[in-house]
Amino acid sequence: MKRLTDFPNIPFAQLPTPLYKLENLSRSCGKNLYIKRDDMTGVALGGNKVRKLEFLLADAREKGCDVVLTTGGPQSNHAMLTAACASRLGMRAILVLKKRGELTGGNLILDGIFGAEVRFVDSDSYDDVYAEMDRIMADLRRAGHVPYAIPVGGSVPLGSLGYVNCALEIANQARDMGVTFDSIVSATGSGGTYAGLTYGAKLFLPGTRSVGIGVAADPFEDIAWELMGGLKELLESDVPVEREDIHIKYCIGPGYAVPSPEGCAAVRRLAREEGVLADPVYTGKALAGFFQLLEEGYFGGDEDILFVHTGGAGALFAVDLID
Repeated sequence: MKRLTDFPNIPFAQLPTPLYKLENLSRSCGKNLYIKRDDMTGVALGGNKVRKLEFLLADAREKGCDVVLTTGGPQSNHAMLTAACASRLGMRAILVLKKRGELTGGNLILDGIFGAEVRFVDSDSYDDVYAEMDRIMADLRRAGHVPYAIPVGGSVPLGSLGYVNCALEIANQARDMGVTFDSIVSATGSGGTYAGLTYGAKLFLPGTRSVGIGVAADPFEDIAWELMGGLKELLESDVPVEREDIHIKYCIGPGYAVPSPEGCAAVRRLAREEGVLADPVYTGKALAGFFQLLEEGYFGGDEDILFVHTGGAGALFAVDLID
C-alpha cells in the first residue's frame, strides 16, 4: 500500500487542527460529544477544502498549470479557499459558480479580495457549469495558458486523500487523549470529505462508524462508494470498500445552499453553548441533522462521538439567520 507521503502535497494547512470535548453540549445532549476544528486549517477563514487542495494544487503545479478553475454555489467555501490557495502559488483563479442562493456578500467578497475572477452560470445543473468550464479552458489554451479544473468540492479521489490523512490525524489525537470514537459525523455536500473520512476510518480507526449528513439532494451513497473505490485504487490498498461502511442521513431543508430554520437554530445553539461559529447552509444543516439523530437515539447511550467542523462561517455575513 502506498503511503500518503508518496503523493505530492503542498502544506497549506496548519495541522493538526484542534480536537476537544464539547463540554456544554455533552451535558445538554447526554452524550460524549467532541469536535474536530477543521474550520481552523489556517488559510483565509479555514475549512475542510484546504486539505483537499494540498493534493490537488500540488498536482496542478507538477503539471505546469498557471490557471485553476473550480465551481460551487455562490457562497462556496471550496471556491473561496481555492482562490486563496491559488494566490499563494501565483496561479490565476476562475470561479464558475451557480447563480443560485445569495449572490452578494460573504465568501463572494473574499473571492474578490483573493483576486479570483467570478463567473455565474444561471442553471441548477452542474452539467451546464462544467460545459462552461470546458469553454473557458479551451479559450485559455488558445491564449497559451495551462488550465487545471477542479470539480465541485474538490471531490475526486486525489482530493479525498486529504481526509484519509485527517482520519490518521484523528486516530493519533484520539490515542493521545485516551478516547476511542464510536462514530464520526461530518457534513456531506459533494461527497469527497465523507469518502476520505470513511475509507480513512477503515484504515486507521477500525470499528469507528462514519456518518455523513447530506446537505444536498444527491445520491451520496453512490458518490461515496465510487470515491472510496478510487481511493483504494490510488493507494493500492488491500482494504476492501464495502457498502455497509456507508451511513448517510439527509438534512437538506428548502434546498442546497439555502438556509433552513433547523440549520439556523443549530448554528445558534453551537454558538451559545460552545462559542463556536458555523455557517447556516452547510455545517449548520449538518449540525441540525446531527442533533436530530441524537434526539432519535441513533447513537448508543455511552458512545464517544466526534463531529468534524468543515468550516464556512464566512457565509454568516451573506445570509440572515431565519427562525
